[in-house]
Amino acid sequence: RIRQNLREKHARHIADLRAYYDSEIHSLKQQLEASHKTSSSEDLKKINQNLADRCDQLDAALNEASARIKALENKNNMLEKQVADWRERFCAVSNTSKVLQERIEEMRTSNKDKDNTISRLKSRLQDLEEAFEKAYRLSDNKNARLKEENKMFQNLLGEYESLGKEHERVKDTLNTTENKLLDANTQISDLKRTISKLEAQLKQVEHENALNLRH
Repeated sequence: RIRQNLREKHARHIADLRAYYDSEIHSLKQQLEASHKTSSSEDLKKINQNLADRCDQLDAALNEASARIKALENKNNMLEKQVADWRERFCAVSNTSKVLQERIEEMRTSNKDKDNTISRLKSRLQDLEEAFEKAYRLSDNKNARLKEENKMFQNLLGEYESLGKEHERVKDTLNTTENKLLDANTQISDLKRTISKLEAQLKQVEHENALNLRH
């Protein structure tokens, strides 16, 4: 919308300039015709030269204004592209941050479940240890049962150690993901500041453009 409004303003401004210059040229032509009737040949040459100089000045002013308007349009387009690019990058980083946050929540839930499982295994292991000790004290003739319980105990111990290692890996992964989230949030803050600067620069260019149009 800004670009369309600027183009409409530029078109009106150029139309006004052309109308103004056409009016000046028409007025000068009328002066020239009037001077033909009342002035001498030498005066006519002088007036003619003055009119030609004035036309050249007006033409140069029109060219300069058109060039300035074109330069401002190009700068406007460049800033709009930069703002669009930074907004796309901001959206990409925001999406990445959202995905990382979801993964962290999933890992926290999984970690909590594993903590609960480890607690249950600890409790079960303690019960088995107590049962093992009790059975050992009660009778030496129950070797088969003791071997079976010992096997169960070793299996539970291995499962407990495996879950402990997995729990540590999950904690490490969770820490790494949280660090990535912090980096993403930092990048989002940088992108926000960059977008604010670009928008401020765009407003400055629009302000300069408006001043040039009024000039």
